[in-house]
Amino acid sequence: MAYRTLTSFLLVCVSYSLCQGQIVPPETDWDKLATDSLNKALKQTYNTNLAKNIILFIGDGMGVSTVTAARIYKGQKQGHPGEETILKFEEFPHVALSKTYGNDRQVPDSAQTATALMSGYKTNFYIVGFNDKVTEGNCSAETEENKLKSILHHFNDAGRSTGVVTTARLTHATPASSYANSANRDWEYDAILRETNVAGNCKDIAYQLVYDNSYIQVAMGGGRTRFLPNTTTDTEDGSKGKRTDGLNLVSEWQKKQNEKGRRNQYVTNKLEFDRIDPATTDSVLGLFESSHMQYEVDRNKANDGEPSLEEMTEKAIKILKKNTKGFFLLVEGGRIDHGHHDNTAKRALEEVLTFENAVRKAIKLTNQEETLIIVTADHSHVFSIGGYPYRGNDILGLANPLLYEPSLDKLPYTTISYGNGPGMNYTIVGRQNITGVDTTSDNYVQQSAVPVASESHGGEDVPIFAMGPMSHLIHGVQEQHYVGHVMQFAACVGKYSNNCDRKVTNPHSASSANEIQFSFLRMIIYGILGVIHSMCLF
Repeated sequence: MAYRTLTSFLLVCVSYSLCQGQIVPPETDWDKLATDSLNKALKQTYNTNLAKNIILFIGDGMGVSTVTAARIYKGQKQGHPGEETILKFEEFPHVALSKTYGNDRQVPDSAQTATALMSGYKTNFYIVGFNDKVTEGNCSAETEENKLKSILHHFNDAGRSTGVVTTARLTHATPASSYANSANRDWEYDAILRETNVAGNCKDIAYQLVYDNSYIQVAMGGGRTRFLPNTTTDTEDGSKGKRTDGLNLVSEWQKKQNEKGRRNQYVTNKLEFDRIDPATTDSVLGLFESSHMQYEVDRNKANDGEPSLEEMTEKAIKILKKNTKGFFLLVEGGRIDHGHHDNTAKRALEEVLTFENAVRKAIKLTNQEETLIIVTADHSHVFSIGGYPYRGNDILGLANPLLYEPSLDKLPYTTISYGNGPGMNYTIVGRQNITGVDTTSDNYVQQSAVPVASESHGGEDVPIFAMGPMSHLIHGVQEQHYVGHVMQFAACVGKYSNNCDRKVTNPHSASSANEIQFSFLRMIIYGILGVIHSMCLF
């Protein structure tokens, strides 16, 4: 009788758990998991080689909560609970936190944060590639003495190759900060300066890419209309070019590359992209959309579509690595940010996963003994994970159960939400009832607390992941512009071009391992001596 009662009770419990969407977590040897991590840490050594190559991955808006949600989302897509999943760059041996505030803003924009990363200098809101003496829209302050040199400029000065790959417009804030200098990130093409009555002779960002930075060998992303005159019509979507100065910057780019004797290609779709042979190509300009490239969930993969971030990264590396002196490549997952701004969390998380694929491809194509790879974000978003959902609960679903933190309005809510953004429907009284709503759809807009047209950035620190030469310098909690200094030092360029005399060690050498073992033994000896000393005091 007691057995039947116990069995019935257990069946009720299981049934209740299943109804609540609870997933029974897999058995985990937590002790072994921690021990393995500890042993791995004890065997860790430093690679002090010169960084011949550097690849900087910027997940635009990829804060800590985004990384967490993306790893869970990835695991759940693979049929796992999700929380235990690891993104490829989370395996990197060195991790730090980056303080993203700008010179004049507690919560920054992408122009000033990207400038900090690229140039090693914190600057003001909306400023691209200038120091803090320049304020938004002040064209007269665009002087030579206020200009900052980016890591791309330093690599070019050292005779190394450079490239920029992004899913945003090539002239957008983050990629622009790698090559341009502008008192306003919005000055992407000439007509903007005229429309806003900017006084002075400031150059637009697209113009600077072609005329002032023609050394860049690979530039791929969106934003065709910024390069074409308004007398032309885009062959893909029928939109007009935006330039009013009559310049066709695509033709000008081709002319510049021909003058340099480079075998160059201009491509606008996947078919043309796929036909690029890195072995016979020296430079590429890829403009795959009139504005930003498509979200991964929408991407047209056919010949008339566009390549993925992973594919662009692979092509760029294969072209740039032909330079025996080395290369620098910026890879931006630009649409992570846009998904968050629209409160469309699924789109943002899908962008993180395609960004991860690009990181994985870069690791495969390079030698970690000579290539420093850094993965970070320019800033975060007001994106949070909350409630007390069961382990394995759909990260895009409702927080389940609501037993421990029921909403005061008696309505369900999702595990992930936003502090502000378009997701708050303020045309109705109270919060929208999302019972029965498919919160996992590609276009679902997460609820937000404050109604604004475009969700804002977040001000908390963001992670930095690093592997390769001098990656151990990525540690602790650092100011964001510190990353720019690490890259210059690791590659022996720019400010640190005279600091090239450093000990070169094999990170897997026995001597390095012996040093760690000796240090560990020394700690034990000091500990024993400390105990003996304490005993003597008594």
